[in-house]
Amino acid sequence: MAAWFVLGRDASPPCNGLAEEAGVQKSMGAAVHPGMSCAALGEAIVKSTAGSDPGRHTPAQAQAVRDVLFALGSGQSKKLDLDPALRLPLATALADHAPDVHEMLAGLDSEYVMKQGRDTPPWEAGGTYHLAANTLLRKILPAVAEDPEAYAVLRTAETRTAAERLAAVPAAATGADLSLPPTKNARAFGTLDGVADTARSKDASKSQEWYATLFEHLIDEQPDRADPAGHLTATWLQELKNTPETARAERLHTQGLDMARTWAQARAMDEQTRQGLLAEVESSALYAYREMKP
Repeated sequence: MAAWFVLGRDASPPCNGLAEEAGVQKSMGAAVHPGMSCAALGEAIVKSTAGSDPGRHTPAQAQAVRDVLFALGSGQSKKLDLDPALRLPLATALADHAPDVHEMLAGLDSEYVMKQGRDTPPWEAGGTYHLAANTLLRKILPAVAEDPEAYAVLRTAETRTAAERLAAVPAAATGADLSLPPTKNARAFGTLDGVADTARSKDASKSQEWYATLFEHLIDEQPDRADPAGHLTATWLQELKNTPETARAERLHTQGLDMARTWAQARAMDEQTRQGLLAEVESSALYAYREMKP
């Protein structure tokens, strides 16, 4: 009887209780119901949150992401034990909302800070609906990233978004208009570096296996070099591919700086401006990493 009591007390609800959570049921409708498999729930999360066009989401799709994040992250525990079957689907759903994830990772946009409360609905801007759940996302991401393929999905989406932000900076930009995009990128990558250090196993052999799987998926990307953002992404991926396997994990920590350097060179930035900018980018990445690293 005592053994049954302990097991019953420690048992967690299947699929992290998402299928029984009222908010998730409301936002996803009949697609989610108690007793469904975690694999089916993962498929429902992806379908309910994905936009029909890249970068375009309805209020319902943004709200569905928020409801899942709040259902998973609102508990008292500092560490989330996420059902393995939900890791890749959740990463896929977040990657479909990559611009919002970018802002939440960087943590520099006050609108995302002010609108992350549970009772604040998604808001419309730029022809799509946005969501914020900054604090919860940082709690959830390490649990998602225990699957290296899921982390690769997140990292690839952030790489693409970061490149798009750099490519969109006007040629005549100066001051904050010039420095903010690469600084945000560096903070987002620094946060993801901290996520990786939290998620991967502390066992050396398992950690190596985690990184091997990650790099297999990252390097497999084939961006369009004819597109400015695609060229930045492809250049970074080639640099990563050319890095010895034993040094690739450390090379990830310089991604924000490396992409900013390539971008600055393409803009023929004067040396003083370039050096000052790259120093700011490097500092921002390190600060964000230290904030996130356990």
